[in-house]
Amino acid sequence: MFPREGEYVEFKAGVGGRAIQRTVTAFSNSAGGVVLFGVSDEGEVLGKSLTASVETDITQAILQVHDPGRYWLHEVEVGGRSVTVLAVARRAEGFAQTSDGQVMARRGAHSVPLVGGELLQFLTDRQLRRFDTTGAGVSLARANDEALEQVRHAYGWRNRPSVERLRNEGLVTGDDGTSELTVAGVLTLVDDPSEVLGKSFVEILRFADDGVDYNKRVEIVGPVQHQVAVATSTVMDELGTDLVVSGIRRLELPRLPEVVVREAVANAVAHRSYEEHGRAIRIELRPDRVTIQSPGGLPEPVTEENIRETQFARNIKVISVLRRFRLAEDSGRGVDVMIDSMAEALLDPPMFHDRGHSVEVVLPVRGAITPQERAWIHEVENRGVIGPRDRLLLVHAARGEELTNEDVRELLGVDSRDARAALRRLCDAGFLEQLGERGGSRYVLAEKVGAPIAFRMTPQALRRLVLSLAREAPLTNAAVREATGLDRTEALRLLDALVREGQLERRGERRGAHYVLIRR
Repeated sequence: MFPREGEYVEFKAGVGGRAIQRTVTAFSNSAGGVVLFGVSDEGEVLGKSLTASVETDITQAILQVHDPGRYWLHEVEVGGRSVTVLAVARRAEGFAQTSDGQVMARRGAHSVPLVGGELLQFLTDRQLRRFDTTGAGVSLARANDEALEQVRHAYGWRNRPSVERLRNEGLVTGDDGTSELTVAGVLTLVDDPSEVLGKSFVEILRFADDGVDYNKRVEIVGPVQHQVAVATSTVMDELGTDLVVSGIRRLELPRLPEVVVREAVANAVAHRSYEEHGRAIRIELRPDRVTIQSPGGLPEPVTEENIRETQFARNIKVISVLRRFRLAEDSGRGVDVMIDSMAEALLDPPMFHDRGHSVEVVLPVRGAITPQERAWIHEVENRGVIGPRDRLLLVHAARGEELTNEDVRELLGVDSRDARAALRRLCDAGFLEQLGERGGSRYVLAEKVGAPIAFRMTPQALRRLVLSLAREAPLTNAAVREATGLDRTEALRLLDALVREGQLERRGERRGAHYVLIRR
């Protein structure tokens, strides 16, 4: 398919960092292209598999390039040999440079540096002017006094912000006599930015199921700092908490960590394309997930695959404002905080999708770990320090599983040494007990730790337990919860099932309801 090198194709036998830099820079500044690793200059297939070390070498070389285009790595088989393919996209805005500042372009089969008039013309054509720092045609006089005071406080200024200070922060452009708000200034200081910038607000839609009809809609307008704070609060209120009764304790667990919701909303507000006037940020609340959609694709060179390692701020002045208001994490930490916080809460990880015209973040509300198990871990943590990744191992042990080194490697995605260290750490802390020696070692939950009965019993065993309790005395929902560790809804579901089967009879209503065994 690629018989020779050309404007869009480069052959490389190895993965030399400097050569990769030059080629990636040239493809980014031209029309894009592909680099085939494991192919000689003459087109002979030598072979180069996409191993972890090869991927690291290529990625590290690309990281030395200033503002490269988006890129993807693949492996293909050619004539029985593996070839690693690096696909590089053309930058839509701005330009790429090598680590020593050269601006390269593709000329036929060669990557060449641009100099002199050619470089000047290229830069003139490609000069990046960030949209959020451009003038919005709105007078500074339109800035809201309360918003100005909030900004003064957030930035730690003693006095009312001067034009010079606002200009230094990218919120104002022009001279003192002709100053106007930038796009970022409108978003930060104007009562309703959507009057100037179109649908620059957040809409929240609540759905009862996976259908298309929503049963509630909330529109949040105002400065971006207001949008992030109120949208976060609204989502958390709508989600509510999982109420878990464990013995005499009642625990309310947020269905999502607030820091995750806040960061997802802040990312949407800070990184959306405000040039797309016709679409708002959209938050969909469904029983099993929260989906946050922001207009515009991922900014180059970020992709779904490298989103955790690669950062680029589309609206750098907007994100700066949100950080000053403590509504967003420091540069490069937002995605890490979302992923790590979901893992620490024993929830499924967030998912990121680039739809081209929009970016979508999905936060799962339900996962493999139940609210009761999360509540139990919360109680166990009161007895001793547990590492974030140890929680998952304890949940599986509480379910009655015997853990092996292999099980831990699969659950945590670690190697044998790290798995052995995790098991040893939990044994030393008294949470697990070791059975057997060496290769035959198995690990179970320590008897003194204990776990709610519901964790260790099958549904059939739970039914038998509830019926045995009913033989001794009439049952209430609270009595079932205390005996099993189930939550209110699960206990009610179990009792209702036994009523339908003719095993129990319900007497009374609401909180006065109790259940009596039907004796045969």
